Amino acid sequence: MKVALCFIISYDHKVNKEDLWIEWISQNSDLFNIYFHYKDPLKITSPWIRKHAMPYKYTMPTDYLHCVPAYFALMYYASIMDKDNQWFCFLTESCVPIISPIKFREMFLTHYNHTFIKCQPIWWNPQYSNRANLKHFSVEYHLANSPWFVLTRTDVDLCLKYVQQCNKEYHMICRGDVANESVFAIILGKYGRLRSKIYNENTTITDWNRMTSATSPYVFHSVTSTDRVFIENYFKENQFSMFLRKIHADYPDKFLKEIIYEKTSRNMVSQNRMLYLEVCFFCKKIWGMLGFFKYIMLFICFFFCVFLARKPDSLLYRAYI
Repeated sequence: MKVALCFIISYDHKVNKEDLWIEWISQNSDLFNIYFHYKDPLKITSPWIRKHAMPYKYTMPTDYLHCVPAYFALMYYASIMDKDNQWFCFLTESCVPIISPIKFREMFLTHYNHTFIKCQPIWWNPQYSNRANLKHFSVEYHLANSPWFVLTRTDVDLCLKYVQQCNKEYHMICRGDVANESVFAIILGKYGRLRSKIYNENTTITDWNRMTSATSPYVFHSVTSTDRVFIENYFKENQFSMFLRKIHADYPDKFLKEIIYEKTSRNMVSQNRMLYLEVCFFCKKIWGMLGFFKYIMLFICFFFCVFLARKPDSLLYRAYI
């Protein structure tokens, strides 16, 4: 099983904290696949981004208010490129990891079957707003979701299925503004997933109390006395926080690394727990590799046990008697 880091980048086509990402990913290199959706390949100057950029033919035209196609392009491409991709984490150029590599690994090995996305009823009047064109949908689908989240392969497959089965509705939603903040809640609600294996939690820490503009959350540009307090308080409220945005390119790496790599109970995982999770992970991987042969093995084991149980001198027989 792997984690697909799905970046949506635009503007200058750079990742604000590229070196920090590369260092963090390298400590779990067996776990990650990286994908970049972009607008103009000629603007990509980073060898790292160029290496992981999806082929241009898979990209979709997007703008600030209409970026849903980029999500679905990433989902489709990442899902076909590696069948082992189990988590799909959606990120931007201004995102950074905010937990230690070992803590992220523990969270993935523990919750690989769970999607993390904050969903809630809308807070605007759909009759006076064209957000996701929700006025054309019944009240049960008047839903909003956080724009940056983690989906399992099961839910990615459902999203792609929705495009095929409900193409007209999908395009209706996409023609509305900021549809990426509703479409995923609508899809998960339609397929009954909001009540099963979905953690209604944010994975990306975002400060909406100190908004930079009417549509943008706070941009972490330079370290302030409230930054550390805000991040720590957010961790206390949400144990599933994994990433932080919006981080300006000039924000000090030293401060971010102190939070990511600090040896606190929030960031550390015991050796025994990791050993247990790694053994379970390894067994599941081997079991999956066996394919059809695992059913043959179960069949053989069953009849072997039946044979032993019928032998008068077998332990199984004596225990049965």
